[in-house]
Amino acid sequence: MNDQPIPFDVPATRHQTYLDNLQRATQGSGRLMLMAGDQKVEHLNDDFVGNGIAEDDGDPEHLFRIAAQARIGVFATQLGLVARYGPDYPDVPYLIKLNAKTHLISTASRDPVSLQWHTLEQVARLREDSALNIVGVGYTIYPGSTYESQMYAEAARLVFEAHQLGLLAVIWAYPRGEVVKNEYDPHLIAGVAGLAACLGADFVKINAPDGGPDKLREAVRAAGRTRVICAGGRETTVEAFLERLHAQLREAGVAGSATGRNIHQRPLNEAVRFCNAISALTFDNVDPERALAIYRGE
Repeated sequence: MNDQPIPFDVPATRHQTYLDNLQRATQGSGRLMLMAGDQKVEHLNDDFVGNGIAEDDGDPEHLFRIAAQARIGVFATQLGLVARYGPDYPDVPYLIKLNAKTHLISTASRDPVSLQWHTLEQVARLREDSALNIVGVGYTIYPGSTYESQMYAEAARLVFEAHQLGLLAVIWAYPRGEVVKNEYDPHLIAGVAGLAACLGADFVKINAPDGGPDKLREAVRAAGRTRVICAGGRETTVEAFLERLHAQLREAGVAGSATGRNIHQRPLNEAVRFCNAISALTFDNVDPERALAIYRGE
């Protein structure tokens, strides 16, 4: 499962905890299927109500129902939601998103900044008091923002503190700000992936760059032992999504995906089947045709 050494900032007394969390999140594959549920803050209610969006999605519990019934690696969302709904869904593997911002202040108005909401001590207390299956934490950085140094300082500290507890650390990394002319530039995205490696992340979530899997390989190399996962992107057909993810896994060498809207905007049964199809691609190396059959319930 893990052919890479345990980071030295994981103390020896937490090695088994770290390995257990990695095993649970990757199901022994070294790859991560991350179900993203942090959009309740990032996009407010825009992603949860509207044409083509299942009525189920208007209720935050829809996210937890999917995560509980589907095969996933981790479900990433804010601590407040986990504390509120976790008692009814104790077996879900949770990844606590430690920072978030809304989209109300556009990048055109001000460079983005997203600062820490909770401490690792608070995450540890929740895990210990509740016995919830919290396997890691996540944090977003915006390289190119005039506020980047603040976010880097928080991210570096949080990665270290997470490892001290044996938790996984996932960095969301999106180059944005007035100086960023094209946030999908392959060379820039590769640089951002390497930056996440310097912060000590176990996984880095990036947007796939322009140019397809060939261009994505630069980011995978730049990240080194930090494993790259790609954002699911905007709404698309199931067939196109699975074909794209398959190419990213096989041709570019990414280590998984992080998908939100493409999952939770569907009715519960369909969302669960879509998760299962993504997980089969990610964990089991099935081809897109087999994954599509899983989605169809065949």
